[in-house]
Amino acid sequence: MSSTVEKSIEVDAPLSTVYNQWTQFEQFPRFMEGVKDVKQINDKRLHWRAVLGVKEVEWDADIVEQTPDTRIAWRSATGSENSGIVSFLPSEGGGTKVTVRITYDPSGVIENVGDMLGFVSGRVEGDLKRFKEFIEARGRETGGWLGEVHAGKVESSGGHGGATSSQL
Repeated sequence: MSSTVEKSIEVDAPLSTVYNQWTQFEQFPRFMEGVKDVKQINDKRLHWRAVLGVKEVEWDADIVEQTPDTRIAWRSATGSENSGIVSFLPSEGGGTKVTVRITYDPSGVIENVGDMLGFVSGRVEGDLKRFKEFIEARGRETGGWLGEVHAGKVESSGGHGGATSSQL
């Protein structure tokens, strides 16, 4: 049985800055608790390594939809089943509303107990707060990727901007 978590946060930074930073997947360990490493394999595949409870897990995820300054959607290709959407909307005063919606299948005792205790919900909320602090403190993104992915196919590879080599 799958579970869904949805959390939003207002970020005091322009929409394009927030979106561009989110496309920097390899930077995720800087603000996502438990994420040890994210490797950008290509324009639509990521390899994740994280700690869940006391267990280290690895999986691949495919970006199935990516529209600049609007949304990024993914689903797991290996490992425990998970998928999600991150959407970006302009908010009053020039800021950005970021909404993360994750659907996952808790498997095993550790994940099920954590799910029942609201572990995933709390972690997503904390990750969003740390992302907000990260981008607001920097004042600009570390890079960006303006490519598009639709129906799981890279429509345009866009280009990387800024100082890093990856995206989300």
